[in-house]
Amino acid sequence: MSKLPLVLRELHRSETSLARDLLAVADRHQVDHEIFHVGRDIAAWSQTHVRLLSEIGHDHGLELDPAPRWTVPALSSLTRRLSTATVHRPESGLLLLADLRRVHRKAAGVSLDWELLAQSAQAMRQGELLALAQSCHPRTVRQMKWANAHLKASSPQIIAS
Repeated sequence: MSKLPLVLRELHRSETSLARDLLAVADRHQVDHEIFHVGRDIAAWSQTHVRLLSEIGHDHGLELDPAPRWTVPALSSLTRRLSTATVHRPESGLLLLADLRRVHRKAAGVSLDWELLAQSAQAMRQGELLALAQSCHPRTVRQMKWANAHLKASSPQIIAS
């Protein structure tokens, strides 16, 4: 019996988690416009991946939520106000580094999941799944590279100050 449904379910879970983390990072660091706007933009990629996985999961007997709850509205509002209030505190820089490390690790995991799906789909001649993996995986790699680039650019100033 094929384990593709397990792979699809795990990918759906990990993409959902990555989208939530990206949105949370964007909210927590809204005073940094690059983090806020690009973070929200690339979170939308994961949201699209979740929807596509839900659609294709139906063909494999899965009921995956195409639009899970992405944020907690009250908490999101509070986080934004806290971000503005703590912008000049040294801890906010360390929090940014910790957030970007988490996003990078999570995107790396999602990237591996897409690779596993692509390899399995190719071996099992599942053209639709292979096309999905080939379409979504590059965006996940870009999410990982975005976090890595910000870590490299921000860490010297934050750590040295």
